[in-house]
Amino acid sequence: MSIKPLLTFFLIFSLFQCTSPTKQINLEGNWSYRLDKENVGLKEKWQTLKFKDTIQLPSSLRDKGIGDNPTLTTEWTGSIYDSTWFFNPAMRKYRKKDSLKFPFWLTPNKHYVGAAWYQKDIIIPEKWNNKTIGLELERPHWQTQVWIDTVYGGSHNSLSASHQYTFNQNIKPGKHTVTIRVDNAIRDLDVGINSHSISDHTQGNWNGIVGNMVLYPINEYKINQLKITPNLGDKNIQAKIILNKKAQKNIQVSIKINGLNHEHSLKPSSFIFENETSELSIKTPMGDDFKTWSEFDPNLYNIEVTIEDKGGIQDAKEAIFGMRAFTIEDKHFKINGTPISLRGTTECSVFPLTGYPPTDEASWTRIYEICKSFGLNHMRFHSYCPPEAAFIAADKAGIYLQVEGPSWAKYSVSLGNGKPIDTYLMEETKRIIDTYGNHPSFCMMAYGNEPSGNYVPYLENWVSHFRTYDPQRVFTGASTGRSWSIIENSDFIVRSPPRGLNWKNEQPQNTFDYRDKTENQNRPYVTFEMGQWCVYPNFDEIKKYTGPLKAKNFELFQENLKDHHMADQAHDFLMASGKLQASCYKQEIEATLRTPNLAGFQLLSLNDFSGQGTALVGVLDAFWDEKGYVSAKEFKSFCNDVVPLVRLPKYTFYNNETLTANVEVTNFSGEALKDSNAKWELLDKTNSILQSGNLNSEAIPIGKCNELGNINVPLNFVTKASKLTLKVHVGNYTNQWHIWVYPKTEAKVDTNNIYITKSLDTKATQILKQGGNVLLLAAGKVENGKDIIQYQTPVFWNTSWFKMRPPHTTGILLKDKHPVFNDFPTDYYGDLQWWEVANRQQIMNLENFPANFRPIVQPIDTWFLNRRLAMLFEAHVGEGKLMVCSINLDEVNNNQPVAKQLYKSIINYMNSNDFKPNDTISLDIINELFEKKEREVWNSYVKENP
Repeated sequence: MSIKPLLTFFLIFSLFQCTSPTKQINLEGNWSYRLDKENVGLKEKWQTLKFKDTIQLPSSLRDKGIGDNPTLTTEWTGSIYDSTWFFNPAMRKYRKKDSLKFPFWLTPNKHYVGAAWYQKDIIIPEKWNNKTIGLELERPHWQTQVWIDTVYGGSHNSLSASHQYTFNQNIKPGKHTVTIRVDNAIRDLDVGINSHSISDHTQGNWNGIVGNMVLYPINEYKINQLKITPNLGDKNIQAKIILNKKAQKNIQVSIKINGLNHEHSLKPSSFIFENETSELSIKTPMGDDFKTWSEFDPNLYNIEVTIEDKGGIQDAKEAIFGMRAFTIEDKHFKINGTPISLRGTTECSVFPLTGYPPTDEASWTRIYEICKSFGLNHMRFHSYCPPEAAFIAADKAGIYLQVEGPSWAKYSVSLGNGKPIDTYLMEETKRIIDTYGNHPSFCMMAYGNEPSGNYVPYLENWVSHFRTYDPQRVFTGASTGRSWSIIENSDFIVRSPPRGLNWKNEQPQNTFDYRDKTENQNRPYVTFEMGQWCVYPNFDEIKKYTGPLKAKNFELFQENLKDHHMADQAHDFLMASGKLQASCYKQEIEATLRTPNLAGFQLLSLNDFSGQGTALVGVLDAFWDEKGYVSAKEFKSFCNDVVPLVRLPKYTFYNNETLTANVEVTNFSGEALKDSNAKWELLDKTNSILQSGNLNSEAIPIGKCNELGNINVPLNFVTKASKLTLKVHVGNYTNQWHIWVYPKTEAKVDTNNIYITKSLDTKATQILKQGGNVLLLAAGKVENGKDIIQYQTPVFWNTSWFKMRPPHTTGILLKDKHPVFNDFPTDYYGDLQWWEVANRQQIMNLENFPANFRPIVQPIDTWFLNRRLAMLFEAHVGEGKLMVCSINLDEVNNNQPVAKQLYKSIINYMNSNDFKPNDTISLDIINELFEKKEREVWNSYVKENP
């Protein structure tokens, strides 16, 4: 094919002065509709009928309150693993028709799965006479068929790209009827019932059309695809223009390129193509001063391509692109040759006001701005592809996207077994690339999430095929947990082993990293779904659900909390559990940043996940709003392009020890850091500097594990139990860690006036009757509550989805102002020093205590059960005063500074005049905690799902 430049200014000018193609007909507005519950519309030719009921489109049926009320027998799209709700007597009141509330996911006001027919009368203008007519439906859900009058336009089933229809028949000017059949039922094609493209777990299996709905004329020639491939090395782009048919000789093509968010522009250029072809490929120089796209400088260009023949302008198409190269070198990603580290979240199509992803740019701009304020530069879309607006907003924000096909082929379907999904995913992936491939933010792609079946050879072929088809992106077979096979020809890996905290088995420390999980890989390794640490529900969130989805799950949890006499503690539970959650995220993210060959992480997730039993794993709620216990600034201190780090062997010390820490910094700011003025400080609770020092302030290169020096501070200046804060400053970046220091003393506490016992024996009973003081160290003796397992880490994902897999608690709420803690520094939540006295300790269930009784140390139960729990409480018993502790303080050794100090603080309190319990509890109620008898505990009732 030969290309002949047209350099005459007049011709270039005249091409861009020609009349633009005839405008589109916007189909938004009033439509009539009819539900096809029995699926008879095709057989009865409903396209020939008129419908009575009306609806405004774009929207979904449930947006307008159309469909059936959810019931116990509603056939949902999604797995229900924990069927306890259906059989638990305590949930009976929530299974009634008029008060239905279940914990699985948000409840739609109406539910409809099946075919629905939509119809609208239109006027075809005279100037469309003899034109082919096109119809675009941006995001229908999900299988469509269309007619103009009785002329059939075909069918589409893409969950990712617009449905494009072409009516080649001669539709005469005048009045016509457009009929669209939308079917959201799983029929021959199943992408997986838990796929976030269709599942009720998140967006819900809604029926309708959202986004652009337009009818437009098509001239003889139409640009079906405009594919832009930037080449930074050659300083040009290749524009591939794919037409609807072979072009005749001498078709003219004009190209205009302007900076979209900057001033750089190119002179318009025009070409004549002399050969007959339907694919035209043009290389256009970008000049020496073109601007690149990255997270640091998201410079964008707009390209407009116009085709014209002797009859005038035939078609024009615009696209956004960026001059960027997203590449791999060894085990790391690079953008335009600069190393980067991915700090991402997983977006699961959680949009609680609508139940489907927005198609407007402003909504996505807000989300990305929030992500960046929390230090993120990356987003993975879990088993779905977002609309065009998400790409445009990410382009402008400088966010790297991992897009996935609309499939989680595990629970109701499998890959590689000859099912329709095998062919569909190949076709759908091509549609995704062809539709969104020009966007510079679209950097990475996977087939989808955690497949089953003969998926290895299938995905090896998938990777190989699309790597060749689309060299602008990097591909991985699937995003998976640890038990899935690695697809060996993947460009990068998204997998779960490099994550987690081993606090269940060892004392918290931050010298560890995940290099043992990544060293055996020779390509970038990105942590899959990191975090998943739960927090207690925020019931203030309920009022935000003003759309068709209601937080009936939250209402159930709130009512259940009230039934257990703790409604007044809901906010305190949220805040205390939230502090622990944030601490876990900090520890895990910092370990990732300390791992040399880990290319990044994807949280699950920065915001809450509405389904799978309600997974409250976000530091933000489902609306992307802060919950109050960690701010964007605080989170960004340990999750950013530059993060100071320390390697501390522990967080708790005696004052005869030395605080030692190795200091390093991770730098992915895009350039070396100069004049960093690195230093450290040790502060007390008033933020007064106790000790400080300077660190290596030489230029800090891009990358991880940049060592800045060591900290060595003898702690003998600390004379009483104290909480201190270690801060490290590198330029404008600061990170901090809490440590706790306890006096090393062998002096025994005075227990002469306290009877210390392991059981409420005869002597203890007698002392209480006589008005004495008793300390019951009940560790190992608890019966009512022994089924509740507590670790320092909170619930993972949620106890419902994993059928009460431990741990069962989400943190500890403490009466931190109580005088029992006068000699034991603590906050209102269980910070890291509590590991020694909380991890794997016994818990007491206070279900038989008076409704208003509150313990001093209160573990926060899973919100599915809301049991009132304790590890330390006090009470008047008879004439005496009793302190009951299920923490193991009886056999404390010198290697347990926290336990020793807590024991000392309890004894000092019991010896003081402050020891005045507010509540009087009978001995029978307390004894019940230690009685061996049959009790009602969590029961799965059945093994199968309902």
